[in-house]
Amino acid sequence: MMVKDLLAHGFSALSLPDGDREIDGVYIGDLLSWVMGRAQMDNAWITIMTNVNVIAVASLADTSCVILAEGAVLPNELIETAEAKDVNILGSDEPIYETAVKLAGLLS
Repeated sequence: MMVKDLLAHGFSALSLPDGDREIDGVYIGDLLSWVMGRAQMDNAWITIMTNVNVIAVASLADTSCVILAEGAVLPNELIETAEAKDVNILGSDEPIYETAVKLAGLLS
């Protein structure tokens, strides 16, 4: 499944510079150093963190996208940074667990 395909399933696009990126697995976490060392390339990363370090970690870990769960809001200047760094960021109003279950169902 490609990142852009999630838009048809209730996810919103906050930054979508590379919507054709494939999703190969899911990682969930908010401790950035933990995510940086454990998220796999092409994972969709689910978090509620909304600071500039999320963009840096997503880029370093080479995740396919970041999904901000629970209606977390990303400031406009960070959306611009994500676009410039080619980091896909999607939003979900659902809690983290429900977001993960939905995503797992779509990927299986």
